[in-house]
Amino acid sequence: MSIAATIQLCTYNRARLLERVLQACFEQHVPSGTYEVVLVDDGSTDDTARIIAEAQARAPVPFVAITQANAGLARGRNVGIAASHGERIIFIDDDVLPMPNFVEEHLRAAHNRDVVVRGAVIEVESFERLPAPFWSLRNYSANWFWTSNVSAPRSRLDRVRLREGEWFDETFSEYGWEDIELGLRLREMGTRAVFNKRAVAFHYKPKSAKTLDIEAALAQKRAQARTARVLSDKHPGWRVALATANNPVQRGLHRIVRALRLQRGRSAMLADAYFDELQRES
Repeated sequence: MSIAATIQLCTYNRARLLERVLQACFEQHVPSGTYEVVLVDDGSTDDTARIIAEAQARAPVPFVAITQANAGLARGRNVGIAASHGERIIFIDDDVLPMPNFVEEHLRAAHNRDVVVRGAVIEVESFERLPAPFWSLRNYSANWFWTSNVSAPRSRLDRVRLREGEWFDETFSEYGWEDIELGLRLREMGTRAVFNKRAVAFHYKPKSAKTLDIEAALAQKRAQARTARVLSDKHPGWRVALATANNPVQRGLHRIVRALRLQRGRSAMLADAYFDELQRES
């Protein structure tokens, strides 16, 4: 029997969430031989190795777990795709809990078509008290290819890969944007996308801590800005300019907000770090 789908995810130091996420991946309402789970551990230093070993011992479906030295999400995704056998690759993150009909709905929405399927993402503060799994407009995201919940035919991914073994651009070694960049290549090739609000996954998004490591947060914002510039250079155009805020209108609005002091505290510091880094990289 051919493998119709691969759930592919990467993890880094999220052992506390990973056990629950893997269990949800194993409890899908499709025959166990029709899908697999491929996990890449990007050099975790917490209890992840134990969680993976226990999952391997109980997995009722084909489960591949690979550990690599910490190299970033793009590299991890590439290693995961290379180890996958599914005709459709379904991407999630290690803080995303798929519902039992998740794989079924991705396959149903694709219906043997050569399309990207965008699933519904609902943000929650805990996996212990989940709301009803019904998407509404308040959960809307404009992201066209967001690896919290998206799938694509392996054949399409192979057609846009940059070189052997590199589907996600490993230039993006810092903060994100690697999924958006791959989505742009798929889109430029004429790939269509469909949205299935029944392919629900819950995204763990806790409230911001009262105490924040300001230096770490500022470093992340600067990294986000640096990679935003990389994305802009690779794909100059209005979509990327809007997504990254790397355009005169949004920069101008930020200058006005900063001058009028309409934004204060941590949010102002983080916004300043992002826009200042963008300006330096221009």
